Amino acid sequence: MGAAEQKSWDGMEVAEEARGNCTSDILSSNLTVDCSLSLPQMAPRVVELCKDLFKKWSKLDDSLFSVERVSGGITNLLLKVTVKEEDGNEVSVTVRIYGPNTDYVIHRERELQAIKYLSAAGFGAKLLGTYGNGMVQSFINARTLTPADMRKPKLAAEIARQLHEFHKVEIPGSKEPQLWNEIFKFYENASILQFDDIEKQRIYETISFKEVYNEIVEIKGLTDRLNAPVVFAHNDLLSGNLMLNDDENKLYFIDFEYGSYSYRGYDIANHFNEYAGYDCDYSLYPSKDEQYHFFRHYLQPDKPHEVSDRDLEALYIEANTFMLASHFFWALWALIQAKMSPIDFDYLGYFFLRYNEYKKQKEMSSSLALSYLSRCESA
Repeated sequence: MGAAEQKSWDGMEVAEEARGNCTSDILSSNLTVDCSLSLPQMAPRVVELCKDLFKKWSKLDDSLFSVERVSGGITNLLLKVTVKEEDGNEVSVTVRIYGPNTDYVIHRERELQAIKYLSAAGFGAKLLGTYGNGMVQSFINARTLTPADMRKPKLAAEIARQLHEFHKVEIPGSKEPQLWNEIFKFYENASILQFDDIEKQRIYETISFKEVYNEIVEIKGLTDRLNAPVVFAHNDLLSGNLMLNDDENKLYFIDFEYGSYSYRGYDIANHFNEYAGYDCDYSLYPSKDEQYHFFRHYLQPDKPHEVSDRDLEALYIEANTFMLASHFFWALWALIQAKMSPIDFDYLGYFFLRYNEYKKQKEMSSSLALSYLSRCESA
């Protein structure tokens, strides 16, 4: 079904139930959907959920609903629900089912609060409703980017421009950066795990948490000296959270579950780390020229070539120091997931991938930062 054949969510009456500004109430249901079920088993429950949330659909026959899997990462399951209404128009929504135990690593109340304001500012899909273990959002007619897409100069410039705007959105509440609070919280939880699987426990016991703690304290001290600007950050801007409508040439940021007030350089560095793709090939980390291209369009979207060398260098140092913190965050996250997540993924292996890359990059990144700070402080 093409975009021209599908009636937009904004134009339909059902949306009137959910429409409003960011302070309006969001529809809610107490139902839950078991994400461990097969799609044929899950579909009737998803249909029941949609009928419960959107009253206009409550009396429609189940045969008028179709449910298909959009994607399933290592955190959530996404489903596309298409409904044929009484007037013959077809409408689609996205049902997101939270992965089991993800509350250990995701602050759901903060996510829902942020989505309202980010949606009002034009980012992501509209939040239409929540339910026991997930949310329902408008359907975005676009494709997910690949890691290779992100480094294309035109797309990199557009991502940078959008990130500039994203960082200007104000979310009510504390503006204190959460990065190090969360890393230390992850550390506390990750350092006291016990695995039932003997082999997993053996691998886990090879980790020196004293060493990890000392490394965290050292890098926190270094980043603190940079006085990086604090913004509301996406914190998970990988290719899977970027969508592109090729016909309209429109880019979308999606999935704000890790969003929080954090450091500008961290959000950019975390994005750069994702150039490595799902195979974690960190040789694909952007070159200095590629980073400067991104920085120009981030710092001055309207006049990218007027950005000063001084500002480019400052953001280069900032991003490549926070790059180390990004490896810490996801390494510790992976340890918690290794214990809590039922998803078949080598989270323990992922910890070592990220921690080893941190150790590989530490000397160069730290030296650059210390040299820069020394020059700035003596100027």
